[in-house]
Formats: sequence, structure tokens, C-alpha cells
Amino acid sequence: MNRLSTRSAAAAALLRQYHLATTRLVSPIVAASGSQSSGIVGDGEMTNRWFSTSACEKCDRFGFGLRNGYLIGGRRYESTAAASDAGDSVGEKYEYQAEVSRLMDLIVHSLYSNKEVFLRELISNASDALDKLRFLSVTDPGLLKDAVNLDIRIQTDKDNGIVTITDTGIGMTHQELVDCLGTIAQSGTAKFLKALKDSKDAGADNNLIGQFGVGFYSAFLVSDRVTVVTKSPKSDKQYVWEGEANASTYTIREETDAEKLLPRGTRVTLFLKRDDKPFANPERIQKLVTNYSQFVSFPIYTWQEKGYTKEVEVDEDPVEAKKDGDDNQGETRKKTKKVVERYWDWELTNETQPIWLRTPREVTTEEYNEFYKKTFNDYLEPLASSHFTTEGEVEFRSILYVPEVAPQGKDDIVNSKTKNIRLYVKRVFISDDFDGELFPRYLSFIKGVVDSNDLPLNVSREILQESRIVRIMRKRLVRKAFDMILGISMSENRDDYEKFWQSFGKHIKLGCIEDKENHKRLGPLLRFFSSQSEDQMISLDEYVENMKPEQKHIYYIAADSVSSAMNTPFLEKLLEKDLEVLLLVDPIDEIAIQNLKNYKEKDFIDISKEDLDLGDKNEEKAEAMKKEFGQTCDWIKKRLGDKVASVQISNRLSSSPCILVSGKFGWSANMERLMKAQQVDTMTFDFMKGRRVLEINPDHPVIRSLNVACIHSPDDQESLQAIDLLFDAAMVTSGFTLENPSQVGAKIYELMGMALSNKWGAAASYAQQPETQSQNMGPIGNEQVPVTQAQNSETLEAEVVSEVGYQK
Repeated sequence: MNRLSTRSAAAAALLRQYHLATTRLVSPIVAASGSQSSGIVGDGEMTNRWFSTSACEKCDRFGFGLRNGYLIGGRRYESTAAASDAGDSVGEKYEYQAEVSRLMDLIVHSLYSNKEVFLRELISNASDALDKLRFLSVTDPGLLKDAVNLDIRIQTDKDNGIVTITDTGIGMTHQELVDCLGTIAQSGTAKFLKALKDSKDAGADNNLIGQFGVGFYSAFLVSDRVTVVTKSPKSDKQYVWEGEANASTYTIREETDAEKLLPRGTRVTLFLKRDDKPFANPERIQKLVTNYSQFVSFPIYTWQEKGYTKEVEVDEDPVEAKKDGDDNQGETRKKTKKVVERYWDWELTNETQPIWLRTPREVTTEEYNEFYKKTFNDYLEPLASSHFTTEGEVEFRSILYVPEVAPQGKDDIVNSKTKNIRLYVKRVFISDDFDGELFPRYLSFIKGVVDSNDLPLNVSREILQESRIVRIMRKRLVRKAFDMILGISMSENRDDYEKFWQSFGKHIKLGCIEDKENHKRLGPLLRFFSSQSEDQMISLDEYVENMKPEQKHIYYIAADSVSSAMNTPFLEKLLEKDLEVLLLVDPIDEIAIQNLKNYKEKDFIDISKEDLDLGDKNEEKAEAMKKEFGQTCDWIKKRLGDKVASVQISNRLSSSPCILVSGKFGWSANMERLMKAQQVDTMTFDFMKGRRVLEINPDHPVIRSLNVACIHSPDDQESLQAIDLLFDAAMVTSGFTLENPSQVGAKIYELMGMALSNKWGAAASYAQQPETQSQNMGPIGNEQVPVTQAQNSETLEAEVVSEVGYQK
């Protein structure tokens, strides 16, 4: 009873102090144990303890009471009447458990998306084993005594679906088999590299490939069962490792069969799955080696069927010999025929010295071209090539090519995923399936190989990670590509760059839109027709050289063809001043120039936009013209209404009466035509169409006649109809699309009828009455002359004179 009352008293005191305890939060928290306790000082005095609820060993079934204490609001409180404190509890540690077979399946099928890579991974492991042996043999030559040759051999059994990869590398001991093959993600190569770094030979050059310890398990992509026979020079025994795809265990045993002993190295045997038995085809293996491991630094031999032709003797039929008149009828005559003798032998499959590892001055142009044709299956020689090595923060070697023509039937601008760049890591092919990681979309036509020793890859060596090193590589590759293209443009043979521009000019223009950082490199590569060069494209450098001393801008006009651009009214005043204008006839040209904005501090100016400055402003003349034609401009604007934003006096016309120019920040007529063809939504189209300004030529007779009409008869219907027709004509000549062509045609037909009736109407009525016209002819002397209607309407008086004859 006393203990119960003590607990009740403690609980009551605790409840009274609960609010104070929760607001002050003065009790310290110890990170190591998650609690801090202190004893109660005196009767009825108590302090609180902090505990995590997850650390409670014994809780009541309701989750509120704790042994020797109370849990309120996530805190544990104890009284001095409780039993002695048992101290802080220590959590038990457990290791993660995994279903090994399931984990193996996840690793294999998640890291590798293409089954073909199994051979690449196993060959890379064999190459690492050979590299380790070669490195260690420098200090211990005795390691090479059992087998001097360092090579890799691949043999297949097509009928039984078996593939065997054998190397004469360093091999493995029993413990190394357990560590490397029995532990997932344990990399013997990584441990070897770490040992090198920790040793005095840390700076030694090496070509080891493996880093992650999972490449071996790619064998289970195609195999049900794998056996590994290995012999290390460090051990006198040879061991056999055997594992199955869906098993969680493996076996290691000592090899006792003397016929299967290896002098040194490792033999990996794959027992292929039923669906993957085509990989046991010798031709398939040879193709995979050529594609992925062609440039491994050790020779790779494949077991291939070969044949040679020889002559063998055949017996001739005696009957045929008798027919031939042979004297020896009882004897057979010997004849020979050619047969192909089949046999199996080892064949070297790879080239041990990649061309990009050689010094550029040692490689001839013919060798570069031959490598390009062989690697990219092209029958044409490239326009240019660039062989370089980048050192410093990032080290890699590369050979880049510019093809002569674009591939037929493919639009690389739309689809940036090409197989034009082959990525190697330490001469092992990784991938050629990129989507802008190494080159931007507009340079996707560049072909070449890139080989890096320290490129960051994921464990599958397939997916290129976006990293700082990759960005540095991309920047340097792009720079080298620009240097190569610029070299073509500066070549003495102008036809080479014309071929390039015809095939890849759109790619360069796309770069002006997508890559603002390289505008200075893209500008010199652009080519356009101009008003002074209609047949041959010129560069922006040539345009700048031909500029007038007082010219401050680069002028351009966009149209659908060179002829339409040359006949536009926008060019009239510029041609008079002998100012050159670029003719943009490709749909992408205008967008590219607008994104480029300027070149060599010269702004690009569209001559079809308002506020054109030709550098010849005369303020006094402009003011006089505005005073004279200001009322006419307002009159025309009132007639056209919202069709135009304003009517102004033009400084760019010389022979045309008027022109319709676009707003400074809106679409040009050419851009409106293109956007309408792209089916841009109506709201965007109306917004970007922007303002239109009608500019009139005050020196043209039509405008002067309208000026007189505005002053004397502004409500004259014929004059107002002339304004409407003038605007429609300006729409057509300025490159805009008429909204109602049939209505414009009706206006033209009406005016034609009026003009023709005034000039030919009377003559038409005379032609209908020929007899009347003949009666209106009067004799004067011996000639017939017409008599006018005025003369016919008057009464004519005449004296009749009779003929007087001569008398005899």
C-alpha cells in the first residue's frame, strides 16, 4: 500500500508539473543514449527523464505505462520510490540479409541493357589479369616462366552452346576466388590499383579497366551455368569455381585432372541458355570482339573454321574412257579436281594498336581516310579530320571527321540521337548511342572516336553520367570541331566548303539559335546570298569588308527566293546607294540572324521593319514633306482604319508608290508566312503579327494625285477606292498574304473596266455601226473624209453647180 501510494503521489505531482515541464524543456538530451536522468531531491521533489519511446523494453498493452515510470506526451518520468534504475539499454546490431539469387538477378538485368556486353566484360577482365601480370613481372620475372605469351583466346561449341574465354594472366588463388567471385561488387582490380597508389610505384602507368567488381556476373545474362578454372603462379594448385544463375551458393574445388591443368591464367566457360545459344556461333563472337574489344592492348584469338583449295585425283569411268577412244580400254585414266579442305585454327581478331594512340605526324592521310571508311561504313572520304590529345584536368584522345555529304533519308537536326561518336575507355568500346552528351544537336553530323582513361562511368560502363569532367570534354570537343570546320572554310579550294554548306549549312544555322556561347565561332561559318552576289554565297567577313565607310549596320531581307528578294520594293533606295543587302532565302535564316544579333559589333537590321536608318537623314526635307503630306497621311489612315498602325513618309522608296512595313518587334512578312504554314494558334499569331505601317513615296505621281484629292475632294469615292487598292497592292509587293484575294481581284477588274471604257468605249460603238460610219463619210475632191457628229447635227447648205462642157 505504501508503494502504491508513493507512486500515486508521484503521479499526482507529475501531473501538476506536466504543463511546466512541457513548456520549459529544461532537461538536457544526451545524444549517445537518447536520455538524461536525475534523481529526485527530497520527498516529493522529482526531475524528469527523456527517453525515446522506441527504446522501451516493456510497455503495457495500452502503450502508456512504463516499468518503474510513466510515459506522458512522449516523455518518461520516474519517481524515487521506484526500483533502482537499470541504466540505459543498448540496441542490438544486425546485418542486412539478402536473397542472393534475387540480388544477382537485379544486378545483372538492371546494370546491363544489352546482352552482347557479356563478352566485352569478360574480355576486359582477362585484359586486366594480363596487365597485372605484366606489371608484376617487372619486379618478378619468374611469374612469366610457365607461359611467355600474353594473349586471350575464345573458343566456341556451336552445337552444345558453350563459349570458353582463356587468358594467360595472373590467375587467382583459392582465397582470391572467394574474395573476387564470391563477394558481389568486390573488385580485385580496384584493390590492385589502391595498392599501387599506396606503394612507391603510384605514378606508374597502367591500363587496368575494371573498377566495380560486377563485370564477371554479366556472364549470367546469357548463361545458366559458369565455371572458372584458374591457376595462379603464387600457388601450386589449380582451382575450379562453379556457379549457377538462379542459385545462392557456389562451389570451389581443386582440379585433379592432369589433362585440364593450365600453366597459368584463367579459363571461363559459359553454358549458354537455350535462347542465347546463337552467341556460340564463331562468326557472332568474332563480330562482337571486333565491335567492342578491337583495340584491347593484348591479342585476341578466336577459334575459326578455315579452308584452303587443293587438287585431288579422281578415277574416271572406264566406259567414258572407251568412248574417248582410249587405246588402253581396261585401264582407268587419272583425273584431278579442286576441292576445299576445311580445318579449324586460331585467328587474330583485334588490332592491338589503335590509330588514335599514335602520334599524328606518324599517321598519313590515307590511313586516316581508311580508318574512317572502315569504322563508319562510308565509301566517301571525309572532308576534314582532326587528331588531337587533350591533357591537363581531363585527359583523352580523339579523332574527329567531317563527312562529305549528309546521310540520305535521315534528318539529324530533328533526331539528335546518332551513332556518329564511338566512346572508348582504355581502348574498350563503351557506346555509340548518345543524345547530346558529347556534342550538341547541331554538331551531330561530326563523326569520330573518343578514348578516355578517367571518364566517369556507371558500373555497367554503358551510361555516361553527366559530370564536370563530361562537360569539360564536351567543351573541348566542340572547340576542336569548330577549328576543323573553320579550316575547311579557309581552304584554297572553295568547292570543299560549298559541299559542306550544302550538306550541313542548316546545322550551323541551328547552332546560332541553340548555342549562344559559341556565336563568335559560328558567325564566320555562315554563308548567304546578297544583292551584289546573287549566284555565289558570301561570308559575313566578306560582307563587312565590302561595307561603305559610313555604313553602320548589316542589312538583310528575308524572302522565299533570291529573285523575289531582289524584286522587292524594300531594296530600291539601298540599291541606289550601292548598299549590299543579305538575302535570306532559307526558312531558318531569319531566326538564326535574329539570334545572332550582331557580328563584329555590327547590328543586323531587317530592311522590311519600320524606322530604317540609312544614314542620310535630312531633317529640313523631312519636316517639309511632313508638312506637305501630313494631311494626306491622316486621310489615308482614316480610310484604312485598324489595318495599319500609322501612315508615314518613306525614305526607302524611289519607284514604288507605297510599301507596308512590319513593326520593329513583330514578325516580318516572311515570318508570318512561315508561321501560318506551321499552324500557329490564332492568339499567338495575332499578337506576333504586331503593327503594320504604310509608308508612302511623296515623289510618286499616284501619291501626289491622292494628295490633291485629299485637299480638294476628300470624300470622292474613286479616290477612296484608290486608297483601298493601294493598300492591297502594298500587301502583295511587301510579301504579305491577302486575307480576301477575290475581293481584291474584283477591285482590279472594276478599275480595269473603267479605264478601258474611257479609252475604247466610243471605238467599240463605231465598230457596231459600220454603215452609219460610211454614211458619215463625205467626198472632198477625190477622197472620202469622215464627218463628225457635230457636223451631222448641223444643217448644211450647199450650192449645186452643174458641169459645163466645151462647145465646138
